[in-house]
Amino acid sequence: MKTEILGVVLQWVALVTLCYPLGRYIAHVYREKRTWLDFMAPVERAIYKFCGIDAEKEMNWKQFLKALLTVNLFWFFWGILLLVTQKWLPLNPDGNPSQSPDQAFNTCISFMVNCNLQHYCGESGLTYFTQLFVIMLFQFVTAACGMAAMAGVMKALAVKSTRTIGNFWVLLTKSVTRILLPLSLAVGILLVINGVPMTFEGKQTLTTLEGNEQVISQGPTAAIVPIKQLGTNGGGYFGVNSAHPLENPNAFTNILECWSILILPMAMVFAFGFYTRRRKLAAWIFAVMLFAYTAGVVFSVWQETSGSKQLARLGIACDTGSMEGKEVRIGAAASAMWGVTTTVTSNGSVNSMHDSQTPLSGMLQMLNMQINCWFGGVGVGWMNYFAFLIIAVFISGLMVGRTPEFLGKKVEAREMKIATIVVLLHPLLILAGTALASGLIAARPSLGWLNNPSYHGLSEMLYEYTSAAANNGSGFEGLGDNTPFWNISTGLVLIFGRYLPIVGQVAIAGLLAQKKFIPESAGTLKTDTGTFSLMTFAVILIVAALSFFPALALGPIADYLSF
Repeated sequence: MKTEILGVVLQWVALVTLCYPLGRYIAHVYREKRTWLDFMAPVERAIYKFCGIDAEKEMNWKQFLKALLTVNLFWFFWGILLLVTQKWLPLNPDGNPSQSPDQAFNTCISFMVNCNLQHYCGESGLTYFTQLFVIMLFQFVTAACGMAAMAGVMKALAVKSTRTIGNFWVLLTKSVTRILLPLSLAVGILLVINGVPMTFEGKQTLTTLEGNEQVISQGPTAAIVPIKQLGTNGGGYFGVNSAHPLENPNAFTNILECWSILILPMAMVFAFGFYTRRRKLAAWIFAVMLFAYTAGVVFSVWQETSGSKQLARLGIACDTGSMEGKEVRIGAAASAMWGVTTTVTSNGSVNSMHDSQTPLSGMLQMLNMQINCWFGGVGVGWMNYFAFLIIAVFISGLMVGRTPEFLGKKVEAREMKIATIVVLLHPLLILAGTALASGLIAARPSLGWLNNPSYHGLSEMLYEYTSAAANNGSGFEGLGDNTPFWNISTGLVLIFGRYLPIVGQVAIAGLLAQKKFIPESAGTLKTDTGTFSLMTFAVILIVAALSFFPALALGPIADYLSF
């Protein structure tokens, strides 16, 4: 147990230590300063020429959003076409069938919005071709879309007054070539060295020590796992995700993959500080996020290493922690940290079954996604925090009797309305979806969605919509989710939960960018202080967390109190 705790501490230190220089590098990439990857410039120019992109043309916020939504719409039809025809496409040595239209819709939407909510088993639900040309491709593109959106917001906030926020296509391309691709190559090499397969051969048939035959799936796993983690994607190559010994072989790969989930979201906070030259503000934002994350890790590790209260009452010792649903080679502490890490981001990969963790750990994982701004997805996590910043600035300005200002720009009714809609959309999608599903299963129990009744069954449905709305993708696996209802309903939540917030956040930045810059004075509300950071933290808890308290009380809290 001490070794597991040490691994948790070392990983935390590695994250906090390395995110600062990486954030500075990312800011240099988006500011077009010299970096050690400038040799990629000819490749980028070739991409621009092939695609007919004018790299020198700046876009206003409306043109920026049009480009972002257009490329996502194109990839949606691309993905649907390949998924429903995959059994006839090449690189299918195992003869896997095509997906049904409703499952293909859910899969395509899920990966297109950086969620990766998988209603299929990875090794049997896809072929090598669709793993590479749908799943891995989308994992690069969707992560880069989020990063490009944040880069546009940063440019809008960094200048005194402007009508343009950058070129979406250039920011998208550089996010892949200068950030995601080199990091993925480095992580991929380390995974191959540690035994993660990288092959296009079909299944292997092996004889076990007991003399039985076992069929082992393999494939180009090492190419897909790095970007699924670094891009906060999370789609498991295998059905059990990173609990699979070929996707996550040992303690080192577990630390490496878990570190990969959070390093870019952490770095993007510092990238904002370097880009806008507001490093103190970025440091305070980082401190709020890090406090929430660290508190969650400590709480969840304590819960999972303390053992199962239910088993203890049956007289079963739990000296190694609550191990049901967890891998022995990973342990309770590392599984708890992964669970918190993957839910404070929009990653969704798992190395244990969240459905099997203690009720309060499960509640914390849901709450992380319901708040949805403790680091969050690459780029969009900071942008979710940005919406709360606008609300906090507005409320604080009214409290001190001044027109609210943020970075020298007045925050007026239009920006406040957009921020409010963005913030309230999240609980609306989650709670309305859960209410609909609960009503249907109550009226027709024969639908058979739930493997667990009562409070835990409600938690399974609440978690599914929470994960979809937060673009996360993890699940309480007791839910039978591969049905037309779940595929379509969560698919719609995925669309609204991804694109409406991005549209709102980029619009706020674009509107602020066009306003006249107001120099700071003695009466200016300081946003780079501990007091304002505490105010923002309180706004997040009041607006986000309390919106979900009744649902959490009926689900995981009642589940905990019932034993």
